[in-house]
This record gives sequence, structure tokens and C-alpha cells, in this order.
Amino acid sequence: MKNVHDIFQRKGRQNITVTPDARVVDALKLMAEKNIGSIVVLSGDQFKGLFTERDYARKVILEGKSSTELMVSEIMSDKLPEISLEHRLEECMEIMTSQNVRYLPVFEKGQFIGIISIIDVVRETILAQKETIDQLHNYLHS
Repeated sequence: MKNVHDIFQRKGRQNITVTPDARVVDALKLMAEKNIGSIVVLSGDQFKGLFTERDYARKVILEGKSSTELMVSEIMSDKLPEISLEHRLEECMEIMTSQNVRYLPVFEKGQFIGIISIIDVVRETILAQKETIDQLHNYLHS
């Protein structure tokens, strides 16, 4: 069974981050520059939350607020379910579905490791299925 550790083996542990007092517009510019849909909010090395395009759309645009005046801490998602490197992909899918979230913060021994997205989970699941198909194909043709 594939788990979160397998995702990090493939994609690495690089985190794009901002501080809680960063302006929303600056976080959006960084997200656009890096072509990402979320950005980790850290204070020092402490995970504080996640700022997503969904947060921006729902908490800034729809409420008529200004992204140049708001700080990330005012609109970030800070009550996300936490997972570990040992969580199986199936468990991650269940959590994401039941909690209606697209991203999960990963911790190891209380230390923040990184974020996985629904795309990471789907990609890893597809890779695992392809590996299984290849193994079955090789078995049948050997």
C-alpha cells in the first residue's frame, strides 16, 4: 500500500512559504510566480495554516475586501486535518472527501514536513496502479 511517504519520495519536501503578516496580494503574486494553488504559512518553523486560491475567492473577492490591505493570517485556513508520513493514500482520500479539503499538512513527531494535495494523492494512486498492471503483465508474459 502506498502512503504519504511515497508522495514525498517522488516530489520532494520543498515548501513555498509566507509569514502570517504577509499581505494577501504578495502571497498571490508568489503563488502565480510558482504556479501553485496554495502556500504554506509559517511563523519561524511553526506551521500556522495554509493560504489557498479558494480562501482568496471566498474570503476576499466575494466579500469585497482588498487584497492589498489584508494579511494572510486574516483569511488563511488554519484548522486543517493533520496527517503523518505513514497515512495510506486511501486514508488521505477519505479525510479529504469527508472534510471537503484539497490539501493536508503532514507532520512527523510534531514537526511540520509539508503539504500534500489531492493531485498528489491521485498522481501517486495512478502510478501505483500502473506498477501493478506492469507487474501483472510481466507475470502473464513470463
